[in-house]
Amino acid sequence: MATTNIWQQFKALIPEGVRIVATITANNGNGTSQATLRDGSVITVKGGAVSSGQKVFIQDGEIKDTAPSLAQYEVEV
Repeated sequence: MATTNIWQQFKALIPEGVRIVATITANNGNGTSQATLRDGSVITVKGGAVSSGQKVFIQDGEIKDTAPSLAQYEVEV
């Protein structure tokens, strides 16, 4: 049964969990990889199919897909 609550319909469009962009720095060989976040911190994530130096999308501690290498700008308002 479809809901008529517009807020619930809107929430259904947004994926669950936080998605972040990181750069893979090393594959650990056990199904995990080391990733460096934009702020410089290093985390271990699930997934080892991406080679070092590539940017990836990480969601819930797991590599979801490769990310494009785009220019990053920081603007202060």
